[in-house]
Amino acid sequence: MRAFEGQLSDNRPIKRDAKQKKAQLEALKVRLASMKSHESPALRESVKKKIAELETELGGGRR
Repeated sequence: MRAFEGQLSDNRPIKRDAKQKKAQLEALKVRLASMKSHESPALRESVKKKIAELETELGGGRR
């Protein structure tokens, strides 16, 4: 049961401001750079996709 409507467990996307998105982008870039060669290709592609999405949202569509 839920304590109240609208709590974080309601399966809604978390809203982030530009500062939080930039921090997440940098963290993902570090994560991608530190991935070992034996890590899952699907995980690597997922991180690359999220990086591309964040760069597009922030207006820096560079790769």
